[in-house]
Amino acid sequence: MKTISENRCFDGVQGVYSHHSNATGCEMTFGLFLPAEAKDGPVPVLWYLSGLTCTHENAMTKSGAQAYAAEHGIALVFPDTSPRGEGVADHEDYDLGQGAGFYVNATQDPWAPHFQMWDYIAQELPDALGAAFAIDTERQSITGHSMGGHGALTLAMHMPERFRSVSAFAPIANPTQSDWGRKQLGAYLGADEQLWAAHDSSLLMRERGFDGSVLIDQGSSDQFLDLLRPEALSEAMAARRQPGTFRMQAGYDHSYWFVSTFMPDHIDFHAEALWA
Repeated sequence: MKTISENRCFDGVQGVYSHHSNATGCEMTFGLFLPAEAKDGPVPVLWYLSGLTCTHENAMTKSGAQAYAAEHGIALVFPDTSPRGEGVADHEDYDLGQGAGFYVNATQDPWAPHFQMWDYIAQELPDALGAAFAIDTERQSITGHSMGGHGALTLAMHMPERFRSVSAFAPIANPTQSDWGRKQLGAYLGADEQLWAAHDSSLLMRERGFDGSVLIDQGSSDQFLDLLRPEALSEAMAARRQPGTFRMQAGYDHSYWFVSTFMPDHIDFHAEALWA
């Protein structure tokens, strides 16, 4: 584990670290906020998964999450969105390749050697954090924005024993039926659409739901609504009678102004589950 930077932040520490990942076969960078309570022992952790084109830095610097996490004594993890570096496959389109890992384990060339983001987020990085920092791996929750909201929801529904709560900001909610999904899932997983279903939160919600509460915020003026398909997730939650809240926020778009506005609600939501 290499320390890139550490800064005092709301009486805690906002750090940036890198390490070699066996899952992705390259150096990975992540941000980690540890509240003041971490000096006395392990603290609960909230994962924040970012969206297309983002690195670990976007939410770390734009979401304002540290102030609210500090109030509740919660750590925040900001992973990168894909493998990067020399020899890692990329694409000229912004929504495929580096910066667009979609939180899946790729099976197709040229992506398979490095794009194993599911294993990295689900297992490798949690293990590394638990070994190196004052993180309570028995108390974890997860959230994310856009592509990261897709990742948060799919990971939570596949791993309810890992995550106590899940939320999302404007998630890519129905990727098997959207150009933000069909393109990427086809490239990473191949042509068999049955394999795609495991990474579609609307389909997973209908099939299994989540053993806990769910919070979704979606801006009504989001410029990507047709690609996100929030109505599919809302309908799936209603059909399953999933405990949770789905909110259409009037006038908000897809930006971090939207995310930062509702971040306090999401931190409060997760704190209640993490400290229960």
